[in-house]
Amino acid sequence: MVWRCAGMRWSGGAPGLRWVGGRVSGLEYGQLIGFQAVDRRLCPGARGNPCPLGATVPGRATGGQCAECARLDRLRSVAADTIADDPRPYRVYLAWFGPGMTKVGITAEARDDARLLEQGAVAFSWLGRGPLMAARRTEELLRHALKVPDRIPYARKRGVRHDLPPAPERARQIEELYRRAVALPGWAETLEPLGLHVHDHADAFHLHGLPPLSGTVTELVAGGAVAGRLLAAAGPDLHLLDSQGRCLALDTRLMSGWGIVSADPGAPVTVPVAEAGPVPPDQPELF
Repeated sequence: MVWRCAGMRWSGGAPGLRWVGGRVSGLEYGQLIGFQAVDRRLCPGARGNPCPLGATVPGRATGGQCAECARLDRLRSVAADTIADDPRPYRVYLAWFGPGMTKVGITAEARDDARLLEQGAVAFSWLGRGPLMAARRTEELLRHALKVPDRIPYARKRGVRHDLPPAPERARQIEELYRRAVALPGWAETLEPLGLHVHDHADAFHLHGLPPLSGTVTELVAGGAVAGRLLAAAGPDLHLLDSQGRCLALDTRLMSGWGIVSADPGAPVTVPVAEAGPVPPDQPELF
């Protein structure tokens, strides 16, 4: 039976694969996974509606949508600054992905830490809560004053997960930047500061003892198989140990839109894989 993939979802602190139609298949660390991509990679549409063009999406596109559907989704997007009247409370957070990789962001308070799990934040702390525009203004203030970005490429995040400093060191780095953040003048008056509490996702992601990264799946292809034992998951990434003993990262955003059928979990990986290289240092060290 063919299932059409809709990417990955974090719910209750655990990862799962979403399928067109609403079904979610929970993932468990240590389980054997084997699947094959079939048919074409189709655009899933926008805002719950099917793609009116029935467009095919390139295999290496992590967005997973055609240009028109991506544009429609961004018409009502907090990330794209196209919503100013959202009445929900928002939270400003400080997220840590690895040494020298810290960012400031915002998320709807009702989502709790789901946004941080989706981004692959290894650790984080809340900074404040309040209306959307107050959260956005404070985010911009902190980003420029602390010289941290609002985005970090996934390639850099996954490259450092295999050799992280211990939890106390992760917490120390967040605490140091938190103290600098709350000492800055100019916070939006309607944003309520929140006390320091470092949340660590290493257990939720199952990152302890992760072997060195051997390579990254660059795209799925019709008839190509992915198989192995699930070692860890972080953000949209699955880390698999394949039949050749390689630890491979699969960005599940590359699965979105493909028809998926089961395959032998012990079969070799037959989709394109790029060998792991050094992590590009595009953000200066902060600590």
